[in-house]
Amino acid sequence: MASELYNTIDALSREKGIDPRIVVTAVEDAIVVATRKYYKTQENLRAELDKDTGKIRAFAVKTVVEAPEQVEDPLLQVTLDDARKVDPNVEVGGELQIPKVTEGILGRIAAQLAKQVIFQKVREAERDTVYNEYIGRVGEIVNATVKRIEGPDVIFDLGKAESRMPRKEQSRLESFAIGERVRVVIARVERASKGPAVVVSRAAPELVQHLFQTEVPEIYDGTVVIRAIAREAGERTKIAVMSKDKDVDAVGACVGMKGMRVQSIIRELRGEKIDIIEYHEDAVTFAEKALQPAKVSRVSVLEGTEKHLEVVVDDSQLSLAIGKKGQNVRLAAKLLGWKIDIKSEEEKRQEVEQQMSQLVAPASTPLADVPGLGEGLIEKLSAAGVTTVEALADMTPEQLEAIEGIGPKTVEKISLAVNNYFSSLEGGEVAAPEVEATADAPAGEDASPEGSVAAEAATEDQAGDETAEFPAVIEPAETTQEPAEEPVPSEGKE
Repeated sequence: MASELYNTIDALSREKGIDPRIVVTAVEDAIVVATRKYYKTQENLRAELDKDTGKIRAFAVKTVVEAPEQVEDPLLQVTLDDARKVDPNVEVGGELQIPKVTEGILGRIAAQLAKQVIFQKVREAERDTVYNEYIGRVGEIVNATVKRIEGPDVIFDLGKAESRMPRKEQSRLESFAIGERVRVVIARVERASKGPAVVVSRAAPELVQHLFQTEVPEIYDGTVVIRAIAREAGERTKIAVMSKDKDVDAVGACVGMKGMRVQSIIRELRGEKIDIIEYHEDAVTFAEKALQPAKVSRVSVLEGTEKHLEVVVDDSQLSLAIGKKGQNVRLAAKLLGWKIDIKSEEEKRQEVEQQMSQLVAPASTPLADVPGLGEGLIEKLSAAGVTTVEALADMTPEQLEAIEGIGPKTVEKISLAVNNYFSSLEGGEVAAPEVEATADAPAGEDASPEGSVAAEAATEDQAGDETAEFPAVIEPAETTQEPAEEPVPSEGKE
């Protein structure tokens, strides 16, 4: 018959959910610690609990050696001759157990020390038991009772252990009362110095999945499958479902008649909004449905990137597609597992126009390709940062005159040269107006553009500075039946 002490140990083990042998070992270790403290010895001590009598024996254990010269530590070893004085049956290499008197001599301090050791061992065993119990149940839905509230955290009683629900695992719509029973998800199990911490959640997507499995028979029996869930607890949840039976409407089954099924889940989640979406293998079609209630104009997959969609919506639908603080597009991207860029029609149009303007932008033309600009003038313009014809054409006369070494007459010359250059690009064979007759030109013939350029260059060389007189800018003559006007005499030859 088991002793009263062993029956107490057995009851404690059942209460804590641990093996009774663990508690017995803890008691034996406590007696060893108390005995060592009392005798102040470094001997190898051991204790045994007699299950029937409830008494605990303590004894020192020594290894038996054959000769005295083999004894290295008298506290741990004993010769064969000395050992047989205590136990005639002992052999070399065996162990000799020398009893230590413990009954009635350990005292109050030793008992208190033994109590602390027992409690420590029991707590360690309890931690291991709780950890092993719940580490394999992460993601499981369990019923828990609110035990107490510690600041922002809610402490639940799971039956065999306590669990904690931090603020980030709670829905902002929910509040709890002590004694209330709620369904929670085991989020994780952590090893801590105070024991294993079981962390539960009401914000995990698994809770919504479990509620749909409970309320929708088609999901429970596998006819309708939940393919993806994206949730922001207390705000909105998007759930994608797919039917394996062509005769069963997946979305309709989840909504229920007059919305009864989904309304039951919304009440459980304290009014959290739920969007039920039909799943599609095609990412483009799936994205259009995931962005509901916004109406999508078109969806395109961006090339050269991995899982990246561009969604274009009407200008009036942009804010609805993005959602409050970007919630709608954020949940849709999480549901798809793709990155989503949303643009309005106006933004897309401006982007296309910009790309087209970049494609048709003319190549930059160096100033040296423009006839009529002397080397000295090109150097002055280059020093001012003007190196292309396009940049020169965009400048106003005031900007040109601000450049050192360029005056009004030089500005007129630049304008004439630029006009002739762009006229030749447009394909019009318009001759430049005669600005100066050359000595080699035959009488009665108009000066060619090349002759004009040569005359201007010669005039520039003669002048030597910006104060030289240059021909005025003359618009090209229109092609009419009237006789050509006489050339304007160059002021440079006066």
